[in-house]
Parts: sequence; structure tokens; C-alpha cells
Amino acid sequence: MSALLKMHRVRSLFSPALARSISDLAKYPRITTHYTLNPREKDERWTEVDMERCVEEVDLVIVGGGPAGMSAAIRAKQLAAEKDQEIRVCVVEKAAEVGGHILSGAVIDPISLNELIPDWQEQGAPLNTPVTKDTFSFLTGSGRISIPVFKGWPMDNHGNYVVRLGHLVKWLGDQAEALGVEIYPGCAASEVLFHEDGSVKGIATNDVGIAKSGAPKDTFARGMELHAKTTIFAEGCRGHLTKQIMQKFGLNEGSEPQAYGIGLKEVWEIAPEKHQPGLVEHTIGWPLDRFTYGGSFLYHLNEPTPTIAVGFVVGLNYKNPWLSPFQEFQRFKTHPKVRHVFEGATRIAYGARAINEGGFQSLPQKLSFPGGCLVGCSAGFLNVPRIKGSHYAMKSGMLAAESAFEAINADAQSTAGVEPTGYAEKIKDSFVWKDLYSVRNVHPSFHNPLGLYGGLVLSGFSIFMGGREPWTLKHGPQDHESLKPASSCPPIVYPKPDGKISFDLLSSVALTGTNHEGDQPAHLTLKDDRIPVDHNLALYEGPEQRFCPAGVYEYVPNEEGGNMKLQINAQNCIHCKTCDIKDPKQNINWVVPEGGGGPAYNGM
Repeated sequence: MSALLKMHRVRSLFSPALARSISDLAKYPRITTHYTLNPREKDERWTEVDMERCVEEVDLVIVGGGPAGMSAAIRAKQLAAEKDQEIRVCVVEKAAEVGGHILSGAVIDPISLNELIPDWQEQGAPLNTPVTKDTFSFLTGSGRISIPVFKGWPMDNHGNYVVRLGHLVKWLGDQAEALGVEIYPGCAASEVLFHEDGSVKGIATNDVGIAKSGAPKDTFARGMELHAKTTIFAEGCRGHLTKQIMQKFGLNEGSEPQAYGIGLKEVWEIAPEKHQPGLVEHTIGWPLDRFTYGGSFLYHLNEPTPTIAVGFVVGLNYKNPWLSPFQEFQRFKTHPKVRHVFEGATRIAYGARAINEGGFQSLPQKLSFPGGCLVGCSAGFLNVPRIKGSHYAMKSGMLAAESAFEAINADAQSTAGVEPTGYAEKIKDSFVWKDLYSVRNVHPSFHNPLGLYGGLVLSGFSIFMGGREPWTLKHGPQDHESLKPASSCPPIVYPKPDGKISFDLLSSVALTGTNHEGDQPAHLTLKDDRIPVDHNLALYEGPEQRFCPAGVYEYVPNEEGGNMKLQINAQNCIHCKTCDIKDPKQNINWVVPEGGGGPAYNGM
């Protein structure tokens, strides 16, 4: 009898429903252990853990220490000094060092820097390379066709400087600290805090000391809360807190969805006789087909060694899931009219970052909200035909600081989040708004039956008109909706890298200095662990493997389930946000890893 009872109990354990769940677990192994999808209050491993956070009260919190964030901090302190007031300003930066996560081309228009720090040259700002010559070309498979650059048009860089933006941001950080700004590098803002009335109260920094399994380690330490009268979000393109803010306050209701590109970049030391400091070169065309938006840049820097920055941008609305932006970049360097620059040269750095390409149509309808505002690339201030956004980021940060300073002083006794209500009008009265409006039709003009060829004609007309045409074009479907099934697209076979001009992905990632604490939950979280295999692999042959510029995602055999499974190598992540943007089902949600993790760029 006892044996029969035991057998019955064993059988009851393996009911059909449970059997299916065990089968599913083998087929779809658990990938995401991050607390944002596995609440700690339901996890008994956390029941005895002290979750109290220390709190700091400040006047202004700035999330992100890039050009926008640092400019906001500097301007706020300048205003306080002018009024002989004390104001506590804190900048939270997820990189281990200020500037460590910054990546951009970059040719900078100094208009905002001239206003923010007029004596920047005397102060030693690292703008050492004035632009001396512009070239713009269309590449065919074997040749180069020059396109004229007219004075005053977007591609005219007269008066601008080639910079290593990370170095400029580090210098801005030094200026901010000299004014009394508190900068916290290595602290990632992981959570938005709210008052009872729904206004933003500030942010909380990330917890540390959590094991990959999601359990607390002996080294667990709770993050801290920074409560502020106003919080400025300067996270850059596709900021993970900015996404939440936009949704909560409906900031982009009525706007066109944001369009994105991925920018890949390398720094090289080349032969001295090939070096022309101040030369700025851009190309469109090969190796991309005429329906894929993108192009290249190559800038000659004035450095102690003959240094160039080279990069390639691919619009993330591309359709063929076999396309790899990284491989297209490597292929570009082998073009017969380009490769001579790299022969005998040495590659010294690599990186990648998503960029906003939506322009005017994709700006949020509301730039401020109760308790804060958006600046820089968090708001989408980037001029696509000029390939510039740093001066807009700086100006928007300055205007946000001015508006926040005014609002805080006007509502000094407020116990809720103070909204910088004048910020939107200041933006609309600035060159930021005027510039972006004037080029609003350039990027979407490439969505036409002729692709690149029609786009050149239509965008040229729009530039000639100075944006005075009485229409505003739309961008079309969102980037994650653009992929076609792999079966309907021609596979792209990329040449094997030669290790001299073209390189493989992992040796490239090694140049980024990327490091994450290995024993922590992957910060690339999946809302549903089934979707990668059942949808992305089945329909698109796993595009994550190709659109990620750091080898984070790969499909490997699943020995227990007899199928394939997605493996996430989160330690490789260079924080570009491409996966968060391009994933077809929007199943990937990028959240911050432990502060200080990620790339360690040196002036990218």
C-alpha cells in the first residue's frame, strides 16, 4: 500500500502541466535573472536583506556626464555665482571615469562652448584641430565620385574643430568640479523616484554585489537616493530612464517615432606622409545598397602622433537581417580608394554607439515634466546631415540649467518636483530649434522608390530651400519593424578579415577596454525567454548576432532541449543600445549594470 501511495505521489508530481513546464524549461532555459523582471519581494533569498538606502538632498541632479550634462552643471553653478547663491549640483555618471563612455565622430561646432566658457582656449580646452578641408564623395564598387560642398551647407565645416569628444567631456568635468559641482563617476542611475503627487523626486543609484543567479552576495550594498528639486536627464541616445519618463508623462505623444543609426568608430595611427591635420572626409554609397541609409567619416587629428578617426554609420531601419553593421564598416576600409590610408597603419581603438536620426519630427512634444526635463540626445537633438549634436547637447543643457534655476528660485518652498517650465520656449527660441527644423526633410527624403539616388535629389532640394518647403516628411515604420524574413532576403557573405585593415569582432572589442563584474545578472534583460528562439531565430536567423557590434549575443546548441538557445555574453557589452532599438519584438530591455562597468574609451 505504501509503495502504491509513493508511486501515486511521484506520478502526481509529473502531471501533464508540470511535465510540459519541465519540457519548456529544457527548451527555453532561464536567461534573465535581473530583479527588474524577477521581483525581490517574491524571492525568499532577499527576505532578510536590509534594503534601506541612504538619502542625499540636493538642488539639481543631472543624470549623465556627457556634453549636455556637464554643460548644465557648469551653467547652473555660473548662475548661482552671478546671484551670489548656494546651489548643490550633482552629476551621476555610469562610466568609471568622466568621458569613459563617450563616443562620437567628432567634428564640433564651437558656438555653445564659446558661450559657456568664452576663454576656453586660454583654459586649455582640447580643441586642437581646426578643420582645413572638406570632401564629400559617392563611392561605387571601385571608384569615387566627388560631390561639391557649398559654403553654408550642412557638410561645410568651416570654423569647426575635429575633436576626441571624450577628452573634451573630461575637460568640461574638470571645469564643473572647479565650480563646485559634485560628480559621481562609477554610479549608474538605475531608478527614477517619484513624489506622491507623481512628480519626479530624483533618482536612485544601482545596487552592487548581486550574483548572476539574482541572489545577494556577501558584498551586497544598496544604492543611494539623490532627491532633487529638479532632475535633468542627460543619458544620451536611448537612455533607459528616459524611456520610462517618456512613457509615464507621454512626452512624445504626437511625435514621429525616433529613428536611429549605429555609429562604429576606430582610431588609427597612420604613416606621417598620409596625414593631413584638419582634413574632413565623408562618403555615401558602397558598401551599402541604395536602400540602406548610411555613410562614412574619416577625420585627421592634430595629435603628437599622426592620428585619424574613421567610422561608419548604418541606419537601423535596414531591412535585410543578414546585414552586419560591423562587417559593413570593415568592408568599407578595403575600398580601393580608401584602403591606402590604412596600409602600414596601426589600429589603436574601437567602439560603437547608437545615434538619434529622427531629427525635428521625432522631438518630444513636451521637453519638461513635473520635476525635470530632457536634454541632449535624450531628447533627440542631433542634426543628421551635419552629423553633429554636441553643440546642441551643450546648448540644451545650458538652457535647462537656466530654466531650472529660475523655477527653483520661483518655487523655493515646494515639497514636490519643480518643473523648469520655461525650458521648451527657450529651446524654440534658440538655434537648436531653427537648425533642426531647416533640415527636417533631409533624412526622411531617402525613403523613396529610388532610395539613395532619389534621396540625394530630394535632400539637395530641401537643403537648397533652407527648410522653407511647406511640407514635413515622415520617417515610416519604426526601426524594429523594418526587418524582412531571412528567407526572403539574399544572405550577405562577408570576406574574411585580413588582420591588417579589416578585423574580427572579438579582437575589436578587446580594444574598447570593456569590463563588467562577471558574477552579476545580465543587464540585457528579456521580457520573454522564448522569443529569441521562437521568433528571432525562426524568422530572422537571429539578427542579434549581427546587429550587436560587440559579440554579446550568439545562438549555441541547447543540449538539454535539443534545439538552439540564445547565449548573452553581457561582459562584452559596450553600452551602444542597438539591441534595445533593433530587437524585432522589443523583447530586449537594456538596464544599467553595476556602476563603472562597460567600455573604457580614451577620447573616442
